[in-house]
Amino acid sequence: MLSRLFNGGTEERAISYQTLFALGDGFAVSTNAGTVITQQDSLKIEAVYSCVRIIADSISTLPVDTYLRYNGTRQPLRPRPQWLDTPESGVSRIEHFQQVLISLMLNGNSFTRILRDDQGIAALVVLNPEKVQCSRDQATRRPIYVYDNRDVIQATDMIHITEMRLPGDLRGRSRIDLIKENLGLARALEEFAARFFGQGSSASGIIEFPGNLSREQAKDLVDGFEEGHRGLRRSHRPGILFGGARFTKTTVDNDAAQFLESRRFAVEEIARIFRVPPSMLGVTTPGAMSYASVEMNSIHFVQHTLRPYLEKIEEGYSRLLDGRAFMKFNVDGLLRGDQASRYAAFSTGIQSGFLSINDIHRLEDMPPVEGGDAYRVPLANVDINAANLAEIDRKSIIAQRLILSGFDPAAVLASLGLPAVEHTGVPSSGLQPLASVNPADPQAAYDVK
Repeated sequence: MLSRLFNGGTEERAISYQTLFALGDGFAVSTNAGTVITQQDSLKIEAVYSCVRIIADSISTLPVDTYLRYNGTRQPLRPRPQWLDTPESGVSRIEHFQQVLISLMLNGNSFTRILRDDQGIAALVVLNPEKVQCSRDQATRRPIYVYDNRDVIQATDMIHITEMRLPGDLRGRSRIDLIKENLGLARALEEFAARFFGQGSSASGIIEFPGNLSREQAKDLVDGFEEGHRGLRRSHRPGILFGGARFTKTTVDNDAAQFLESRRFAVEEIARIFRVPPSMLGVTTPGAMSYASVEMNSIHFVQHTLRPYLEKIEEGYSRLLDGRAFMKFNVDGLLRGDQASRYAAFSTGIQSGFLSINDIHRLEDMPPVEGGDAYRVPLANVDINAANLAEIDRKSIIAQRLILSGFDPAAVLASLGLPAVEHTGVPSSGLQPLASVNPADPQAAYDVK
């Protein structure tokens, strides 16, 4: 049949390969688990849907702004580009970046078309990645994109972001296509669970009858038994067999088949594929639900899962800005710990001299205070403009000891590098008047009269 269909012998081909694949799911390749996994259908798996939503919502709702680096400092770029707040008419910034991330996670590619007018960038449109074809111009070696088999888009009018690109490839690879066997097993477990409870949880087996039955009698016997037990509401109702018939159970209990354990393992496997901590999906693995481990998993989630997507999106969209300007997401809110940890970190910053009071107020969205821009030095915790006070205090103590020992005050100040200060002329009570010293008896000056 296939030979006649495609080759046709002497006949002309009746149907093309493109027509077959355009028919859709009927010709989709199934997995070894017997399920068909496509990029769209993968969202029907609960764990996949949860992972995609967690990553897409976490990034798309982050604050984002454009900046200009000047003399080593980052300053906000103003006026703020209009396309950053409204990428497309009727599409908000959050929805726009949601589409970008969903396209990346499912297809491995994100294609954002740049529409321009006389005033610059008019709109940014996220295209369906399954309708985009990529190739290179043979002369310039620049990428060329064809959308929906009719629109040719140059590389200057396209933001192409890939998740994982193999050497020599222009398109990124879809994780759904690469690990569809794992997803197929998870889909098969979900379908099995749905059919298991939909058809009755304990009424699968064989009815043994001692005599011979006709086809109609056997069908009536099975239909009558299923009528009383099929479905979730009838799954635990008692059954009655007559005429010497006996029911033999053929199913395996969920515990014996490790059904529940297999479903939990499938969720953990999908979490590893998307690099999402299992605690975010509600999986209670031993030793992974303590406060410390959950907090550390959240930090790892930002560093190893969200950061690669953020960097790629920032790099792709920064091409729309001129010169040294760039786009940047703010992830400080995701990395903030509890209140006690933040205040301890702020205290360390103040004592180390790299944070001021107003710096902390800006981080905590608090109004600035008068005199709060002063930085303080370590240990002494004084105004940085008076940082030499501690050194002067130590020199003063040394000068005091030397003067009390009988050294000339002016000479002491000069030797320590301290400025000369006016004296009241009244000697300290700790000093004794200088007696005339007899060279023959120098100890006489210290004798008590």
